[in-house]
Amino acid sequence: MSAFLGELIGTMILIVFGAGVCAGVNLKGSFAENSGWIVITMGWGLGVAMAAYAVGGISGAHLNPALTIGLALTGDFAWNLVPSYILAQMIGAFIGASLIYFHYLPHWQETKDPGTKLGVFSTGPAIPNVFANFISEALGTFILVLGILSIGANKFTDGLNPLVVGFLIVAIGLSLGGTTGYAINPARDLGPRIAHFVLPIPGKGDSNWRYAWVPVIGPLAGGAFGAVFYNFAFKGIMNSSFWIVTVILAGLLAITYAMTKRGKSTVRQTA
Repeated sequence: MSAFLGELIGTMILIVFGAGVCAGVNLKGSFAENSGWIVITMGWGLGVAMAAYAVGGISGAHLNPALTIGLALTGDFAWNLVPSYILAQMIGAFIGASLIYFHYLPHWQETKDPGTKLGVFSTGPAIPNVFANFISEALGTFILVLGILSIGANKFTDGLNPLVVGFLIVAIGLSLGGTTGYAINPARDLGPRIAHFVLPIPGKGDSNWRYAWVPVIGPLAGGAFGAVFYNFAFKGIMNSSFWIVTVILAGLLAITYAMTKRGKSTVRQTA
């Protein structure tokens, strides 16, 4: 199996477990309905572990464009392979979300709230605030990439690394996921969001494209900073990548802060 197919299948497995647990917990008529946030975080964490076990020996099981770019920034992955990995991750996420649509086919009609249906596929903010939402996604992915690199630097019993990474996902979800649903992965959010847009889900409403850039750009920026920060803090490497990523992240924070302030000003003037 090629690395491209490995990333595609691995990301598909991840989304089948992740979107699947969101569907089980939220869609009407499911036996798992209302079973709660801990169930969701466990589903995502174990989904990451299973996907990593499935394709880790084939593609390295990045399963996430933010991690792929982060590994390239640390010098652990070739830049020329980045585009194909991201494409595979996006396709795999779309396929995984589509499988969940068919798996829960009769439940879409029973579920009346469009937001609940969208939440099976993609994330959204508990309290809309562009600056805070961006920070949440960037910080969550910073911790994800920093954690994965730190786990990789330790010597575990053979075969335990994917399980430990799965627990890292659970920990991020429990501690940081309550604000935006912790996409921490552009493919995890954008691929299923596209699936939501194109699939014939009854009463689905819109796909909230206005927010869609946050769980893409936030994780990319936070993951990149996690990688260069790891190189600096743990390896003593401070090269041009560190400063470029830091400036980009600072610029994005300034832009999102200005967007939030402008939005509040508009609300006050309208009121």
